[in-house]
Amino acid sequence: MANSKILEAKQQVINEISEIAKNSASFILFDYRGLTAEETTMLRRKLRESGATYKVWKNTLAKRAMDSLNYDLDYCLNGPSAMAYSDDSVAAIKVLSDFAKEHPALEIKGGIVDGKVATLEEIKELSTIPSREGLLTMLAAGLYGTVKDLSIALNLLSEQKSE
Repeated sequence: MANSKILEAKQQVINEISEIAKNSASFILFDYRGLTAEETTMLRRKLRESGATYKVWKNTLAKRAMDSLNYDLDYCLNGPSAMAYSDDSVAAIKVLSDFAKEHPALEIKGGIVDGKVATLEEIKELSTIPSREGLLTMLAAGLYGTVKDLSIALNLLSEQKSE
């Protein structure tokens, strides 16, 4: 029979995984086999820069955590799996998708996005959404055009009134 300290340590890991999966906007599982140590370090750095975290847990512990949250991700927990999670719904997805384009060894399996199990197709679709900064830039550009047009119209109106 397993030692009670070992069981307690495993339960703490399960609780940690559960809390992270529950409180993260995105929790993505991927296969990292075939990546070199240098590529893995580069991936960790890119994820950290985007505000995401990369972690590897045992599949059996991750499965128990997902079962406790009623998420069916058994199909993702076959073979070595790593997890990337973030408070931004698309940050980790974008980094992983971009990295997978350059490094075909990385394979996204699935995950949880905004509290719902996301399929691989949904994750691929989310990876095409511009980043938050990109969306804000697009909004600012749209507003700039409107403000510019308004200033031209007001200038023309003031010139017309002064004649």
